[in-house]
Amino acid sequence: MVVDARTRGFLRPGEPIGGREFAEARHSLFDGAFTWPVMTARRSALDHNIATLARFADRHGLAFAPHAKTTMSPQLVRAQLDAGAWGITAATPGQVLVHRSFGVPRVLLANEIFDRGALRWLAGEIGRFDFLCYVDSVEGVRVLDEMAGDVPFRVLVELGHPGGRTGCRGQDELLAVARAAREARGTEPAGVAGYEGTHHEAAEVRGFLRDLARAARTLAPEVAGPMVVSAGGSSWFDLVAEELAPLTGELGATVVLRSGAYIAHDDGYYRERTPYNRLEGELRPALEVWAQVLSAPEPGLVLVGMGKRDVPHDIHLPFPRAVRRGGRGPAEPLTGVTVVKVQDQHAYLDGDAGLRPGDLVSFGLSHPCTAFDKWRVIPVVDDDDIVIDLINTCF
Repeated sequence: MVVDARTRGFLRPGEPIGGREFAEARHSLFDGAFTWPVMTARRSALDHNIATLARFADRHGLAFAPHAKTTMSPQLVRAQLDAGAWGITAATPGQVLVHRSFGVPRVLLANEIFDRGALRWLAGEIGRFDFLCYVDSVEGVRVLDEMAGDVPFRVLVELGHPGGRTGCRGQDELLAVARAAREARGTEPAGVAGYEGTHHEAAEVRGFLRDLARAARTLAPEVAGPMVVSAGGSSWFDLVAEELAPLTGELGATVVLRSGAYIAHDDGYYRERTPYNRLEGELRPALEVWAQVLSAPEPGLVLVGMGKRDVPHDIHLPFPRAVRRGGRGPAEPLTGVTVVKVQDQHAYLDGDAGLRPGDLVSFGLSHPCTAFDKWRVIPVVDDDDIVIDLINTCF
């Protein structure tokens, strides 16, 4: 990792510097080494969240393959593996390639795959690492069979639901796909998978997870070797544990949880939906963006130099949290203002908190999956806002 004039958020007009050397300088976030806006990740929150989900999975007898589409960061993936993760989940063949370049030993592609070029590469890699992917159609079985090498692709037959995303619509279709995978030379059914997060009510989630457990029992005769059963985003992993963990004893299954956004949590969507609103304990928001007030042109309107290129805006807009008046001095809690609109490089704040041009404002974010992808290098700060590390992303 190299920091230079092209590294967004860093004020480095001169010679490039290595990321490790930059971190060893222990800059304050506010000592002139950065330019605004910049997104930071708080080390204490990242470490807490990684440890919290590792303990949750261990306590419930779940294997954990965190969904790395959230961060695509080699440093954070390594931290998750070091905390005991069973493997890493990916969403695309390109992400599988990235994780192999990180040296990840087991990757679950939580998606169907028809990309023949990627399959040709994967066929040559099978045996060098453990790889599983989804299939929800006979067509999917056929392309995997066509592209397989000497070792078959291990597949999880995906269960979906009407109006949801991918996945077989019903037990009969799922069994037919599983049998096609068993009969094909190039595929081997390894279990079942699904995603409960397209449901929004607990009763619907439980119903889907019970359907998934029923599918696992149905498919058990089609699976050679230990069965894999996988589900789980960051909103309902408590119900995943309640409904699916018993399959470890009943079927000898490996039940794989795939939560991803938990690692950074947030101040919006996941704050509202985390299972830790129902469980003892907590997850902590790890990301914030600091941006500068550029203009206060009329009463009740403040323009901040931060926009769609810098912050997620697909679910909620950012949440003002604190202000450093004039860009100096201690941060003060900020209330009474709301982000009402973001454009490419501007955010519109409504309200009266006495904000003036030159003030620095801290924003909490909603939906970490669309925050990490906007930044290639992210300073990691301690609780005194001293930069102690850098992480990079590989989107």
